[in-house]
Amino acid sequence: MEVALLNPRRKARIVVMVSRFGHCLNDLLYRARIGALPVEIAAVVSNHLDYQKQVVNADIPFHHIEVTKENKPEAEAEIMRVVERTGAELVVLARYMQILSDEMCTRMSGRIINIHHSFLPSFKGANPYKQAWAKGVRLIGATAHYVTADLDEGPIIEQDTVRVTHAQSAADYVSLGRDVESQVLARAIHAHIQGRSFLNGDRTVVFPASSGEYASDKMG
Repeated sequence: MEVALLNPRRKARIVVMVSRFGHCLNDLLYRARIGALPVEIAAVVSNHLDYQKQVVNADIPFHHIEVTKENKPEAEAEIMRVVERTGAELVVLARYMQILSDEMCTRMSGRIINIHHSFLPSFKGANPYKQAWAKGVRLIGATAHYVTADLDEGPIIEQDTVRVTHAQSAADYVSLGRDVESQVLARAIHAHIQGRSFLNGDRTVVFPASSGEYASDKMG
C-alpha cells in the first residue's frame, strides 16, 4: 500500500499546455484567479503565440516551444525542463494539439491530464463535432483522462454530456462542446489534486467530492 498525505489548503502547481483553442485555458485562468480551483498555474506552454499576451498579462510565465517532426525530442526536453523548474506536479493539456512521445508519457505517467473533445469512445479523425452533427446524434460530450502512450485511450477521470437536437447546427455543437470540455477538465483536475483520483491498472477509481469541497462551477 502507498500512502500520501495532502494538505487541503495547499494550491497545487500545474503547467498548462495549449495550442490554438483557448476556451479551456481561459476557463482555468479564471477559476484559478477567483479561487474556484485550488491551483497555481506555474507556467503556460504553447506551440503557438496566440495566448502569449493574455498569459503574460496574468503574471504567468509563457513558454513558446514550437514542435516539428525534426525537433520533437528537443522540444519535449525543453517542456520537461519547464515542468521541473516550476516544480509542477501536474501537466494539463488544455486542447494541446500535439501528440506526446511514448517516452514523455511513460516518464510523466499519472501526471498528465488531457481533455478530449468527444465523449469516448467517439467519432475519430478530424472535426468530430461535424461528424456527430452529420450523423444526427442526440448527445455530445467530453472526456478527461490520464495521458498514456495509447492515443486517447488513457484511464478516464471525468466525463459529461449535453443534449442536442436536429434543429441545431454544427457550430452550435462546437459552442456547447467547448462549455462541456471546460467543465469536465476542471472537475478532473480538482479530483486529481485533491487525491480523489487513483490509477488502478488501466482504469481509475474516482471518489466524489465532499460537500462544499468543489466550487469550480459556482463562479457567479
